[in-house]
Amino acid sequence: MPTTPLRGRRTVKASRALGIALTPKAQKYLDRRPYGPGQHGRTRRKADSDYAVRLREKQRLRAQYGIREAQMIRYFEEAKRRDGLTGQILIELLESRLDAVVLRAGFARTIAQARQFVVHRHILVNGKRVDRPSFRVKPGQMVHVHERSESFEPFQIAAAGTHQDVLPAVPGYLTVEIEKLQATLSRAPKREEVPVTCEEQLVVEYYAR
Repeated sequence: MPTTPLRGRRTVKASRALGIALTPKAQKYLDRRPYGPGQHGRTRRKADSDYAVRLREKQRLRAQYGIREAQMIRYFEEAKRRDGLTGQILIELLESRLDAVVLRAGFARTIAQARQFVVHRHILVNGKRVDRPSFRVKPGQMVHVHERSESFEPFQIAAAGTHQDVLPAVPGYLTVEIEKLQATLSRAPKREEVPVTCEEQLVVEYYAR
């Protein structure tokens, strides 16, 4: 289940355009070429409008979770209905997605790979197969790889802790036994612990316009 060269190039291009690394591979490219894509990437651009700034921040958040615009709007509407800061709640909701938990636990190297693992029914929640990346993991639930899938090369690589060398540190709301390919959401995520690059208030302002 490797990343195809075409998908890899697209991700790198998107990373450069958004100014954030969406994958470990993209991080290497950004380290070498920390400017936008295209022949004008090195030139100084005119100041973006307020709308453009908010739009880019929304796109950044969407890209980090690999979700569609319609999904993003649904999460925003739910966050808006809850008590508290809408932007923080939005990110906490996104972080409770099953594919996000699979990535944070170090079972996958990228959010796309995490989503693929879920869709292909390699992932269980409390012993039951779940094939919806958007499944909301609740505190106390254990996410783990199906025993029949543990011998697959991508999971053997993960169990050795290889992904943890390139991914952010496991956040405090997850308890991970990587050698067993098991992770428990011990409590609800808090915004300050979530390893995403985003000024969430700008996202709120974009959707509230």
